[in-house]
Amino acid sequence: MVKLFVGGFSLDITELELVQIFDPHCSVVTIKIVRDKKTRVCKGYAFLEVATMDDAENAAIQLDGTEIGDRTLTVNIVREEDIKKKPAPSSFTRRPMSTGYAKTAESQPAGLRPRRPRK
Repeated sequence: MVKLFVGGFSLDITELELVQIFDPHCSVVTIKIVRDKKTRVCKGYAFLEVATMDDAENAAIQLDGTEIGDRTLTVNIVREEDIKKKPAPSSFTRRPMSTGYAKTAESQPAGLRPRRPRK
């Protein structure tokens, strides 16, 4: 299977309408319209998987740049090497692991002392 990136369509389009646009040009296996996690509003792009590379090339040639309403459709073939090149974005960075469990007086900021245990 070959993956296609499709962008530039109306935000109120449904999966069925998008498949109907692609159906004359290729055999769509799966479709995923990307939506906002909280609002579930379409972000204006989707990923389609088609059966063969010939289908993907045909759809890209026929539909890239097509006017749908007041928008222009973008269709690109997603290559495997493009996916592997980009590392996943990290939302945080890891801190180095500490070497010990207890903090010593030297590791405390100036003016702070470790707590004394209660009697």
